[in-house]
Amino acid sequence: MSETHAETVTFVRDTMLPPVLPPVGERGAVKWLRENLFSTPLNIALTVAGLGAIWWLVTASLPWWLNSVWNASSLGECRQIVAANAGEGATGACWAMIRERWHQFLFGFYPPAQWWRPVLSFGLLFAALAPVLFAGQKRNLSIILGVVAAYLLVTLYLASAPGLPFVLALVLIGGLLALAQMMPGRLLWFTLIYPALCFWLLWGGSIWSPIVAMAGFGVLYAVFRLASPLIGLAPAAGAGIVAAVLWWLYAEAPVVSALHGAFPIFLQSINSDQFGGFLLAIVIGVTGITFSLPIGILLALGRQSDMLIVKSLSVGFIEFIRGVPLITLLFTASLLLQYFLPPGTNFDIILRVIILVTFFAAAYLAEVIRGGLAALPRGQYEAADALGLDYWRAQRLIILPQALKVSIPAIVSTFIGLFKDTTLVAFVGLMDPLKGVTQIVRADIAWKGIYWEPYIFVGVIFFLICFSMSRYSMYLERKLKTDHR
Repeated sequence: MSETHAETVTFVRDTMLPPVLPPVGERGAVKWLRENLFSTPLNIALTVAGLGAIWWLVTASLPWWLNSVWNASSLGECRQIVAANAGEGATGACWAMIRERWHQFLFGFYPPAQWWRPVLSFGLLFAALAPVLFAGQKRNLSIILGVVAAYLLVTLYLASAPGLPFVLALVLIGGLLALAQMMPGRLLWFTLIYPALCFWLLWGGSIWSPIVAMAGFGVLYAVFRLASPLIGLAPAAGAGIVAAVLWWLYAEAPVVSALHGAFPIFLQSINSDQFGGFLLAIVIGVTGITFSLPIGILLALGRQSDMLIVKSLSVGFIEFIRGVPLITLLFTASLLLQYFLPPGTNFDIILRVIILVTFFAAAYLAEVIRGGLAALPRGQYEAADALGLDYWRAQRLIILPQALKVSIPAIVSTFIGLFKDTTLVAFVGLMDPLKGVTQIVRADIAWKGIYWEPYIFVGVIFFLICFSMSRYSMYLERKLKTDHR
């Protein structure tokens, strides 16, 4: 045995070393900065340039924000207040214009005594959307309806709503809250009747006009159910549509007249040229979003159909609408459409715009949904055939749920684009919040010369609405995510 081996002693550690923090460069903010902002010479240069741009923007705009004026009767008075507080040559935002003209940005020229009607319609909109967005979720439904109740309690009081509508609105929300706890699925009935209720609240007139108009859909459904066992689904649907059109053309007016004569329940009529601001944008945007999705689904299915006429009509419609700018369709709705109607026909301009905006969005949604349908493997269709499902049941139960889930980001992106495109109605004489109302406000001699404030105000509201849609899209994607990636 060697001398070295004889002197070797076996070492076994019987205690653990205390934990030691990683080096400073490998942990915390320093690590993040090094890896994300200063990892390469190019990243260092871009970081320095970005910080310089931020510094320039902050130093240039911060005084303008800090010198804001909220109480003034004109732009000249705003400038005098800024000069008195910050010195000659200083600049500052004149938010007093928003304080003075906020109602025009929200309601346009809607009569002030009737502001409670759009306020009530806006609150009930969330009550109608809740059963669709959060189906079967009692907790979320109760929270949303509770917030709607608080909103209506405050805003209807501030809008000086008459006592009867005030009480009826709160009773309605209380009933919906109770229904959300006991039978949340029944809340969809309120969603179905909300369009008629909203139309009556906003435009006024006899309460029987929207009720009888909605009865046309009841006629369509009744004819479809009676005829489908006899002639099949597609012919029965066509017969139902024909029956509904005949009801609206020939039966609606006399029925409304008779009911109104017997039970004269009405609100003050409001002309469409009094709509403006975000009231107009929300009416067009929400209606377009609501109706463009089902039309887009039908167009997507029609484009993939084996029936030559259906496929040709769907392809022709989609390609024509996608190949024409939206502003052209709006001019068509405003100027040309009236020439193709019978003499003396009064076709409301907002309704014309809504129809063409809906068709425009539906054409783009059809291609989005067609992409979702194309993404599904052929096995899904074969599985539906193996189960013995007919075409419509296979689409409703197997194909469309998967295709729509895949298409959620693109669908919501189309919805956001549609809502922002409502500002284009300014080119056909309607008072959108961005251009129409802003030009009217700036035409006032008291506010002539104001520039950034109205655009910032309108832009922030548009951002909040579009950002909310984006966040709900992300929530829906997480909720419906069923893979294991």
